[in-house]
Amino acid sequence: MASSIGNEKSVNPVLRISQLDALELNKALEQLVWSQFTSCFHGFKPGVLAHFEPEVKAFLCLILWKFTIYSKNATVGQAILNIQYKNNLSQTEKYQPLSKHQKLWYLIFTVGGRWLEERCYDLFSSRQQQSFCKIKSYISFASGLLKLCGLVNFLVFLRKGTFATLTERILGIRSVFCKPQSVRQIGFEYMNRELLWHGFAEFLIYLLPLINVQKLKLKISSWCLPITGLSNSENTLAAHCRECSLCGEWPTMPHTIGCPHVFCYYCIKSNFLFDICFTCPKCGSEVHNLQPLKYKIEMTELRV
Repeated sequence: MASSIGNEKSVNPVLRISQLDALELNKALEQLVWSQFTSCFHGFKPGVLAHFEPEVKAFLCLILWKFTIYSKNATVGQAILNIQYKNNLSQTEKYQPLSKHQKLWYLIFTVGGRWLEERCYDLFSSRQQQSFCKIKSYISFASGLLKLCGLVNFLVFLRKGTFATLTERILGIRSVFCKPQSVRQIGFEYMNRELLWHGFAEFLIYLLPLINVQKLKLKISSWCLPITGLSNSENTLAAHCRECSLCGEWPTMPHTIGCPHVFCYYCIKSNFLFDICFTCPKCGSEVHNLQPLKYKIEMTELRV
């Protein structure tokens, strides 16, 4: 018991999330290798690899095992996360790599078990004899039992944080860090900038609907073009009702608001309904009363 406690203290524990990330990276690598391999057969007849798919996958996994577990005592996902397997059956406090028997059994459990599960249905599906049917049922029962044991092992892993897979627990191999992990230095400058920006964005979202953009634009335009008095041309346009002060076109149903300028009925009515404090964009006069222009427009003026 004392030696096992010393062994626990001598190694750096690996976080559960790091072990799960390593497993996901391994699956992603296998899928990537398989997709790259199958892309080489796109020009062949469809279904060429269908009859030998379990064997081809097993061969590719064998190559991956040769250059990962057998050579470096770590899978590709573990190597990326600075993790490797340790022989947990050894009683020494120092790091002990996996033995050849553990590596070989790891290959049998992972690659061989997956190949047997995929191929057994094809081997016994066409057999109608009673003995083959029993073997198939036994294999199915064993597969279901192993999956149940894997589920129980995963629940224990979530509780204790060791042996993420059933294979690791059976073989006595454990994930440890290759090098001591240094303390992470967290910088809060980026977080402060993000918090300030999100707070400012929420303030703008709350403030913008309260701003009357149309009135502000008219106010700025009146400041940029101050009017001290009406020129002769403007008096002429206003007198002859040839230009709307909002749209600049010939006024349709001309109306006035109490100033010398003329507006289309729809232009002034829509702006006044939108803003009760609407002012004339040219002279800044407020809407006192909206009245139709009492002026007779002759047809000869339309042709001018």
